Amino acid sequence: MRIERVQDLDAPELADYTRLTDVALRRVREPEEGLYLAESTKVIGRALRAGHRPRSVLLLEEWIPRIEGLLDGHPEVPVYVGSSEQLERLTGFHLHRGAIASMHRPALRDPADLIAAVRRTGRASDGSAMGDGSRSRIAVLENLADHANVGSCFRNAAAMGFDAVLVTPSCADPLYRRSVRVSMGTVFQVPWTRIDAWPRGGVELLQELGYVVAGMTLGEGAISLDALVAEDHRDLALVFGSEGHGLQSGTDRRLDRRVTIPMMGGVDSLNVAASSAVAFYATRDGRSVGTPS
Repeated sequence: MRIERVQDLDAPELADYTRLTDVALRRVREPEEGLYLAESTKVIGRALRAGHRPRSVLLLEEWIPRIEGLLDGHPEVPVYVGSSEQLERLTGFHLHRGAIASMHRPALRDPADLIAAVRRTGRASDGSAMGDGSRSRIAVLENLADHANVGSCFRNAAAMGFDAVLVTPSCADPLYRRSVRVSMGTVFQVPWTRIDAWPRGGVELLQELGYVVAGMTLGEGAISLDALVAEDHRDLALVFGSEGHGLQSGTDRRLDRRVTIPMMGGVDSLNVAASSAVAFYATRDGRSVGTPS
């Protein structure tokens, strides 16, 4: 590996890792500079297996053995090594996961092309089976503001075998550091892209491709999640609205189904991450979900 010891915290080559706790700064820098940050060796490994290219790695001395095997195919990538105190001063937080990598962002795919690809292969980007290819399940995240919720939804989608995730223009970035970390790297496993024409154009695109577009809502006219499952749709797109306001009115008007999860105990709603887990499991189309050993 190309190991370089951290000497000057203001060195230009370390700029990718500075002030990581400044959310507003990261939202601007990461997409515009074409990078994202993968934190922990597990997440870095998943990114590399998905074919993403590393730009550099920052880690603690004792984590060198854990990163060596991951970078076998990338001898040109600099690995910056420093003390815990140095890295905390550089990033603004304690790097208790030991390693963080600056990665090149892959180009986003056209939504129709992405859907055609997952339908054709019936497999996730990591090669795991996702049904027989004849039925399809897609999640749409509309304007979620919290990066942790986005990451959780991706992890749920991966666990329940959903074919793809689409995120709307105002949705939080799935490749933001916190989203990637909370997802445990499944943002690299589940095919995803942004659907820029939303809701007008985007909902219609899904419907033209044969999807029943169902929005999770507490609004009037909603059927229960059990009723949606009983309808047994071949191709289904589940839409989850923002944490505060739920689905946009323009989206609601275009839905094929409005769906609610029946509640008990005086609870009127679930956090979007929790509701996505329930909905993904209920509509998973009998796919191979692991059982306890």
